[in-house]
Amino acid sequence: MNEGEVSSLEPATIAEPSFSSQFKVRATATLLVFGALVAYHNSLRGPFVFDDVGVIEKNLTIRSLWPIWNTFAPPIDGSPVTGRPLVNFTLALNYAFSGASVGGYHLLNLLIHLLAGLTLFGIVRRTVRLRVGDAAALPLAFGVAWLWTLHPLQTEAVNYVVQRAESLAGLCYLLTLYCFIRGAVPPAAGEGGGPPAGRWFKFSVAACLAGMASKEVVVSAPLIVLLYDRAFLAGSFRRAWIERGRVYAGLAATWLLLLVLVIRAGSRGGSAGFGTEVAWLDYALTQLQALPHYLRLSLWPDPLVFDYGTGVVRYFVDVAWQGGVVLLLAVGAAIALWQNTWVGFLGAWFFAVLAPSSSVVPVVTQTMAEHRMYLALAALAMLVVLGLQAVAGRRSVAIVAGLGLLLGWGTVRRNEDYRSAEALWRDTAVKVPGNARAHYNLANALVLAGRAPDAVREFETAVRLNPKNLEGQNNLGVLLAESGRVPEAMAHFEQAVKLKPDDAESQLNLANTLFQLGRLPEAIGHYEQALRLNPALTDARDNLQAARRELSRGARRP
Repeated sequence: MNEGEVSSLEPATIAEPSFSSQFKVRATATLLVFGALVAYHNSLRGPFVFDDVGVIEKNLTIRSLWPIWNTFAPPIDGSPVTGRPLVNFTLALNYAFSGASVGGYHLLNLLIHLLAGLTLFGIVRRTVRLRVGDAAALPLAFGVAWLWTLHPLQTEAVNYVVQRAESLAGLCYLLTLYCFIRGAVPPAAGEGGGPPAGRWFKFSVAACLAGMASKEVVVSAPLIVLLYDRAFLAGSFRRAWIERGRVYAGLAATWLLLLVLVIRAGSRGGSAGFGTEVAWLDYALTQLQALPHYLRLSLWPDPLVFDYGTGVVRYFVDVAWQGGVVLLLAVGAAIALWQNTWVGFLGAWFFAVLAPSSSVVPVVTQTMAEHRMYLALAALAMLVVLGLQAVAGRRSVAIVAGLGLLLGWGTVRRNEDYRSAEALWRDTAVKVPGNARAHYNLANALVLAGRAPDAVREFETAVRLNPKNLEGQNNLGVLLAESGRVPEAMAHFEQAVKLKPDDAESQLNLANTLFQLGRLPEAIGHYEQALRLNPALTDARDNLQAARRELSRGARRP
């Protein structure tokens, strides 16, 4: 259908299903929930990892629900809650009910994922009914939601607590579209069916507003709703605007909230945006590598990686074939979108969802991340299910069910990698051996487990890969000093001081090793510098006095 044509998609209304149909829908939704619960049954016991510690255990804005506006003012420190007040509020709810007990946080993450899966089920079912009627709608909707909900690629957004930002934004995005569909395609006269159309449109705007307060990915939601209207309902942008212009004005108004949040967040503590240490062109080239990789993981989810690190691609020649793949997909999606086909809509969905994090705006802390596929995976799941139906006909239902079970088993296995910080970071370090951050965090986990020799090896790898890692240099130095390797420790403390001369802890660590080696005047100088930087360092004050006494005794000796 070309732009400007009047849609012939009928029926214009959807009659509410009979009791028998309602039972089938509810039974299918129950099966979907049951499958997800089985797939994630072992996901509730994993500890807080990585950013979870700072965002939850050290976040003062979630400690109390009152005054409530404090919970909607997350710290601007570049963490996953910066500029995302709704995410911060949900963490405050968790803290109010379970404090720092991790189980409640995992449970809410899983609930959000289940609701998103059910919402996707509702969107697909109602969309297919527009085209081919109710008979095919239920199995197709179940197949898409089944694959999407059970896919191991979703585990990071579910298991990693602070990536609730991704799943919550995904839920709001899906609700925005679902509520719009309910408003735009009301039940037939006399059939009943819940709130009137106007109220559903208000729900759609409210969901979009909530999404803007969850993560920047929702910026494309108003556009996707308009493209859906054009492709499946109105048939053209002109008719869509004439019939539902006020709805689009309301959806577009939610961008104002996102604009305010982005301005307040600035560069997210230096972790995102232009002007950071990663050039936009290097980041864009890295995304040419990332997108085909995400597509491959969608079809064959192995190996899955928790943290790809901060590496970037600097030369186009290194990603030439990936760039060709992305270009072909983008051009194909653009042509299909121009022709107003459902394939074009799905292509727009895929690229629009990924655009905020996988285009040219650098995200310094993670240049690649699997959780970014959380919502984009829905378009691919739809393509797979429809493709299988075209090839295998009715047998596709059994094939999709079997694929879902395999994916669910993969999810169960992937959940095991989240059972401890050591297991997660060891898995990451093995899969991406050049990731300095993985080795550093693995070393910290080994320290907590009392395995200092193993931790030393991991710290050494971390600082070899990234000599600018201040904490790595200091932590390695401390372990070496404790094991009696003081000269080696001093070399790392000296490097730490060079990296950041105004870091009081580094000055103190270097002073302590100099003291141990009997180089008292140098030690005294660094103790004094540590105290100038942080007068509250009692260790520095006590050790400074001891060094001065030792130096004085040495001066009095004949």
